[in-house]
This record gives sequence, structure tokens and C-alpha cells, in this order.
Amino acid sequence: MDLTKHSTPELNQLKKDIDKELKKRRRQDVKEAQKELKQVAEKYGLAVTELVPGGATKSGAKAGVVRFRHPEDPSKGWSGRGRKPAWIKEWEAKGRSLEDLRVD
Repeated sequence: MDLTKHSTPELNQLKKDIDKELKKRRRQDVKEAQKELKQVAEKYGLAVTELVPGGATKSGAKAGVVRFRHPEDPSKGWSGRGRKPAWIKEWEAKGRSLEDLRVD
């Protein structure tokens, strides 16, 4: 593709269009990878978080260190950053300590 024939505004628009398409494809790739990981985990009776420790949680959180884990559902984890997940709020509403869920 010969880019010398394009004006600066055209090149800037082309760059924006390419960036937008790359983001769209990245989201599609992530969804496909998540689907494949879920299938593998189900095949072995595992939670996805057991396959990828410290990875993304069900809520779609970005990969990071999970500092708190649901005691009965290991697929639910929270890094301790951002808003508290509903299951954490429910835990604390029952008078239980957040420290009881700490994994690190």
C-alpha cells in the first residue's frame, strides 16, 4: 500500500480506523480464548482460575493478583482494587471479615 499518495488528514483517519479495528479484533480474540479455556477447564472439572492463577476473573477483571477468593467458588476472586464484588459485600453483610478470604 503506497501511503505517499494520502494527505496528512487522510493518514490520521486511516490510523484511527486501523486502531479501532485492532481493538475490535483484540476483543474477539479474547472472547475466543476465554471460550476455549472454559471448555478445557470444564473437561477436567476445574475452574478457569485454577488453570491461570492470578488471571482474569469471571467478572472480566483484568489479569492481576487475586488477593481474596470466594471460599466455595474458586472461580470468584478479587484483587482488592476497585469496587467490591457483590459476593464480598454479602460476606461482609453477614458480619464476616474480609481477612478470612485473603489468599496471599
